[in-house]
Amino acid sequence: MFDAILDDMTGSFAAVEPEVAGARLLVALVLGGAIGWEREQRVKPAGLRTHMLIAMAAALFILISQELVTMDFGGAGEMRPDPLRLIEAVTAGVAFLAAGAIFTAGGKVRNLTTGAGMWMAGAIGVACGAGRLPLAIMATVIVVAVMTIIGWLERRMGTKERPAQHTGDRPDAADAPE
Repeated sequence: MFDAILDDMTGSFAAVEPEVAGARLLVALVLGGAIGWEREQRVKPAGLRTHMLIAMAAALFILISQELVTMDFGGAGEMRPDPLRLIEAVTAGVAFLAAGAIFTAGGKVRNLTTGAGMWMAGAIGVACGAGRLPLAIMATVIVVAVMTIIGWLERRMGTKERPAQHTGDRPDAADAPE
């Protein structure tokens, strides 16, 4: 019985080898973490863990779609695998999460950049799951650079306030400016 379970767990990878799938998931986790780290430093409601999980979930959905295409669901004319539908579902799910992070208070929109970062983490996860790691890495570097450099420039020019300093107790993220 243990052999059957082990065979099922290791032999069920038809489209992507288990080591490659694991590497893609880990890269998605790290790259999502890079975006989340920047948000964490700004004391935003969606930080390191959230971005890591979004990127890895998106990568997993793409890996699943690649595996589903190889499965037998009946006659050739009956099955119509469409990986784009899964990408649309990932995008909709991440958009739902991102919209939850965005709100208005006192006539000001808050956490819009955090929502956009969550959306990017999802896109980066999709790229990782599809095996497009160089593209995912390039996108992550660009996103982190934009969020860091442009944020610094905005604060320097006085168009944005400085984020609250972390003092051990996490201040209300809603009070920290985007």
